[in-house]
Amino acid sequence: MKKFAPFADTVLPWLSCVSMLVALGMIFLYVPTERNLGVVQRIFYYHLPAAWNAFAGFFIVAGASVAFLWKGERRADQLARAGAEVGMLFCTLFIVTGSVWARASWGVWWTWDPRLTMTVVLWVVYAAYILLRQIGGDTEHVARYAAVLGIVGVFNIPLLYIAIRLWRGIHPKVETMAPQMAWTLLVCSAAFLVLFAWIMWLRLRGLHLTAELDELRRRAVATS
Repeated sequence: MKKFAPFADTVLPWLSCVSMLVALGMIFLYVPTERNLGVVQRIFYYHLPAAWNAFAGFFIVAGASVAFLWKGERRADQLARAGAEVGMLFCTLFIVTGSVWARASWGVWWTWDPRLTMTVVLWVVYAAYILLRQIGGDTEHVARYAAVLGIVGVFNIPLLYIAIRLWRGIHPKVETMAPQMAWTLLVCSAAFLVLFAWIMWLRLRGLHLTAELDELRRRAVATS
């Protein structure tokens, strides 16, 4: 973390700010208005990158959890915890933007479409993960139980992609788009990815400092 700290503390904040401003400019000044949905379709450029970042966070949880169960390293556990919290942030944004889009497209804020239902299940699983970590405390047993939950939960993500093919639903599928839309989506995805990396860094550093503080407290109690 110390080697990465100078870049993360100086470059990532500015890069996040600039990339998000560029993305906003492309969304509202560059990309054309969609013919059928109108201006509300522009929320798509937040909705899809938020979904990808949520999935990235949850895959980090699963991978780090496997490493923690295998080798028992606390850094892997911290990475899993940070991934769950940041993934939940973007998953919530994914659901909220989807609800706004649904209200304009379908006339309702929510419908139990298969893909939407699987998204809620995914959100609940990792909400349970975070709740377990908060209530259970920072113990080895809780960390291992949470690791198993984090690994199992990630299998819900492939179901989100095949839900439309397995069950008939009304959630739209993106197949083709105009070049301007594709470029805007690419830039927005990159901006969200940089933001994801910055927030992950902040949370990881917070968890690392908390662990160091707890260790200092334990040493102080042991020597008193």
